[in-house]
Amino acid sequence: MKIDRLIGILSILLQQEKVTAPFLAEKFEVSRRTINRDIEDICKAGIPIVTTQGQNGGISIMEGYRIDRTLLTSFDMQSILAGLRSLDSVSGTNKYQQLMEKLSVGNSSVLTSNNHILINLSSWYKSTLAPKIELIQAAIERNEKLSFLYCSNKGESKRKMEPYLLVFQWSSWYVWGYCNERSDYRMFKLNRMLELKNTAEEFEPRQLPEFQMLPEKMFETKIKVTALFEPTMKWRIIEEFGTDCFCEQSDGKLLFQFGFAEKENLFSWLLSFGNQVELLEPKALRKELVSVIKKINQKYDKS
Repeated sequence: MKIDRLIGILSILLQQEKVTAPFLAEKFEVSRRTINRDIEDICKAGIPIVTTQGQNGGISIMEGYRIDRTLLTSFDMQSILAGLRSLDSVSGTNKYQQLMEKLSVGNSSVLTSNNHILINLSSWYKSTLAPKIELIQAAIERNEKLSFLYCSNKGESKRKMEPYLLVFQWSSWYVWGYCNERSDYRMFKLNRMLELKNTAEEFEPRQLPEFQMLPEKMFETKIKVTALFEPTMKWRIIEEFGTDCFCEQSDGKLLFQFGFAEKENLFSWLLSFGNQVELLEPKALRKELVSVIKKINQKYDKS
């Protein structure tokens, strides 16, 4: 990917006084024209690059503007490298490991000092997820629209979007961008995107609003829930919602209070606890939940 190449080029320029465009083109397996565009992008980022012609010519960072090389051994850089390693768990390749090796030329301690950190971003859907991520990354870089069929609790709908961000949060991958059907910014879960295609239809990048991944920003709380859990479910409540969502009663039971966005998600979640939970509020939903349970019971009574 382009960003990987830019970081790699900058790393080489930090460690060598001068290099040639043919050298960089061969190292990154791209054309000299691509390298020239990359150098322009690095300059636009505020790092002054000088190119000189002639027998001893080449590409270098402007004299007097040298970034401190201790950057490559700093704790911050080690954290970045741990993050890069984690991306290989998604792509199924070792291209980010190779990028790390380029970044740490002459200083292998950067690669070994953070081996105690392992971040795995893959999922059960890795075989279908990796191609989607690669397709979306390419569309974002080229400013090309995506089309897909999206599955939600409201049914299936055809969508077309301008993709801007790939996001990993809440243990899942999402793409955030401008949905042409809704004329607004939306976030779509990759696992729910079917028939995903790059339309090759270019779009003009928009002035983006501030992106926030806070749950209260992404999911409007519509239902305030109070439920009573058996003590044996404490581990699961803590795992899914933390320790601030419940109060332990004198009998050991857990009084749980939290906000939910969708009734369907709430019912599915409660039913997954079996008889280890009782919904107290809202009372109107208690009746609906009882109705759902009766329908489930009727299906099994037939057998």
